[in-house]
Amino acid sequence: MDKLLYVAMSGAKETLATQEANNYNLANASTTGFKAALSAFQTRSVAGPGFASRAYATAGSTGWSDIAGEQQTTGNPLDVAVQGAGFIAVQDSSGSEAYTRAGDLHVDPTGQLVTAGGRPVLSDSGPIAVPPASSVTIGADGTVSIVGLGQTPNAIAAVGRIKLVNPQGGTVARGTDGLYRTADGTPAEGDANVRLASGVLESSNVNLSSCLVNMIELSRRFELQVRAMHTADENAQSSTKLLQSGTTG
Repeated sequence: MDKLLYVAMSGAKETLATQEANNYNLANASTTGFKAALSAFQTRSVAGPGFASRAYATAGSTGWSDIAGEQQTTGNPLDVAVQGAGFIAVQDSSGSEAYTRAGDLHVDPTGQLVTAGGRPVLSDSGPIAVPPASSVTIGADGTVSIVGLGQTPNAIAAVGRIKLVNPQGGTVARGTDGLYRTADGTPAEGDANVRLASGVLESSNVNLSSCLVNMIELSRRFELQVRAMHTADENAQSSTKLLQSGTTG
């Protein structure tokens, strides 16, 4: 009885954890450059004496989907989308280097090029400062160019180049702030092969239909585990009554 209760309880707990990951994806279905979190169930045998068929489930993260999101044309020259593999280097809240796929950039009131979340965009030498200008554009190689105030359209000047990286697969982890970092925390080397498209954004790669189906399936699975726990409790109570009957008889 205790094993049935344990198996059902662990199944319910892991189902809730998987539902949390699924809800995280749903909440970010419209987040620019978001990559869907992946999770999977694994079967573990119950240790100790008993039948070898006794097993319970564990759920865990298996990373994120590297499928590219759709390219959405915005016409904004500061909107950029990484083409293929790679990331844009930004500065996190602690001042360290981190990476993102979200290319909805703008120049803040202090003249820094930042993400929609206010993260400074980095070059190889630090945050990129943009002087007052009549226009700002970003090239395919990440070069940020401006036409200064009062200058002719042909007077284009480069003010920095966005650091673009493409770390080896399996060496990047995503943090709770949604930013990516190398596993050992060291800054990745810039990669000249990473290219940007200007005037477009990469949308989230979350599949809404799949998430909604998973949500329903996981809810039903949780209810099944709860019913199994109730059954284990009822069986335990029935066994107790039988033992009491045998004792009094």
